[in-house]
Amino acid sequence: MKRNPIVKTSDLGRTVAVVGDIYRFLATGDETDGKYATWEAIVPPGGGPPPHVHSREEEGFFILEGEITFQIGDDRIVAKAGTFANMPIGTPHSFKNESNSTAKMLITIAPAGLEQMFFEVSSPLPHGATTAPHPSKADIEKLLEIAPRYGVEIRLPSL
Repeated sequence: MKRNPIVKTSDLGRTVAVVGDIYRFLATGDETDGKYATWEAIVPPGGGPPPHVHSREEEGFFILEGEITFQIGDDRIVAKAGTFANMPIGTPHSFKNESNSTAKMLITIAPAGLEQMFFEVSSPLPHGATTAPHPSKADIEKLLEIAPRYGVEIRLPSL
């Protein structure tokens, strides 16, 4: 079956808020026969997910603007615009915007499927949104409940 090319201008692509970050989906598994998914992430100061491990997909990050601090296992890496990082399946990692400016990056996963988790836990945003509501306790609890169904182990710090 022949698929059509995917072209999305800056005003297109499903846009959602996921625990304080903004994700605009550029290609989903439905559009790529499940081969990969790619989205733009807008990460405000202090934004980013907790440490986690994927059991199903590799995850690649390309920093477009600003800087993102990655925690990869025991290594801490400050990545600036132009940096690419890839997390193989099973790699404990997280990212956080520790700067005072919003950061923007592209995230790609292969194979696709994880984007469905984000659709399930997110809140819809209008196209062009540049801010998202701060995550509520209910948002975080929803993510913690749903993530294991997608093969994601979230590793919260011990209290």
